[in-house]
Amino acid sequence: MDAFYASVEQRDNPSLRGKPVAVGHSGKRGVVSAASYEARRFGVRSAMSSKMAKERCPGLIFVPCRMEVYKEISAEIHDIFHEYTDIIEPISYDEAFLDVTENKAGIELAVDIAKEIKSKIKERLNLVASAGVSYNKFLAKVASDYRKPNGLCTIHPDRAFKFIDKLKIEAFWGIGKVTAQRMHALGIRNGKELRDYPLEDLAAVFGRSAVLYHDFAHGIDNRKVEPVRIRKSVGCEYTFEEDLTSKEQILEKLNEELLPDLLKRLEKACFEGRTLTIKIKYSDFTQRTISKTAMHLLEDENEMRRIIATLITNVRLKEKSVRLLGLTVSSPLRMSEHGQLYLDFEWE
Repeated sequence: MDAFYASVEQRDNPSLRGKPVAVGHSGKRGVVSAASYEARRFGVRSAMSSKMAKERCPGLIFVPCRMEVYKEISAEIHDIFHEYTDIIEPISYDEAFLDVTENKAGIELAVDIAKEIKSKIKERLNLVASAGVSYNKFLAKVASDYRKPNGLCTIHPDRAFKFIDKLKIEAFWGIGKVTAQRMHALGIRNGKELRDYPLEDLAAVFGRSAVLYHDFAHGIDNRKVEPVRIRKSVGCEYTFEEDLTSKEQILEKLNEELLPDLLKRLEKACFEGRTLTIKIKYSDFTQRTISKTAMHLLEDENEMRRIIATLITNVRLKEKSVRLLGLTVSSPLRMSEHGQLYLDFEWE
């Protein structure tokens, strides 16, 4: 799904078509925001350092990020969605869930709606989209990734178990690299092996997440589409040109650069929360987070500065220096859920 930005750049600049493109900053501290499919063949991925990306793909072409353009295109795609349903859950600028159980066009089959939407995105915006069609979020998400790029995959309830049986554990929604390694250590490499594994034994390793994994393996996902997504956090993060080597430097960057940026973002988003979190990424790319939750909403800048100072006292640098800092406010007082589901769309 991260190819969306790169695909927009290739669309708007024909000289980039068919070439390996990365959206992001090419400097020594830069990070890839998105990579075209041509670049992905070399192993270039989003969130990869620009240095590593250029090592893997010497002919990689970097283009600057144009976030406002991507936002505008995303809004145009959502206008197409609204021609069929208003029950839309945005996941990011380039992905959304749609509930088309009852749709404005009166089309009986969800797959036909998916075909129409894909066609309109291509005709109006000259971009391609992948769609997954199924009876719950998990399967729709998996289906949308299954035949990319420009894919369309339907998982019928009668065929769900057969599909899940062959699904690699890494392809399960919510299972990352570390969790997959722990699954492999248990002898779990696909959906069938996960479904056959006793829930109580799974819970002993993965805690409460075991129930979610167990449900997914049985084709169960009762989460509904949220047509009005409730923002759960607001944050910012900076990667520095030179590593920070002392707590004094870290504190200065947090107070003088990140906190003012965070306060502006909070005001723009009209967001208030009770938890302040600091993210630290070290020069070896390991990272940690430290946070403090108050009994009240964090509204006072001076209080945030005091919390930052307290949290930083617990940071141990040892031999490590710091390449990135993040600052986030989360834990709003109220959250809600709405909706249902049938389609997952990702545009490339």
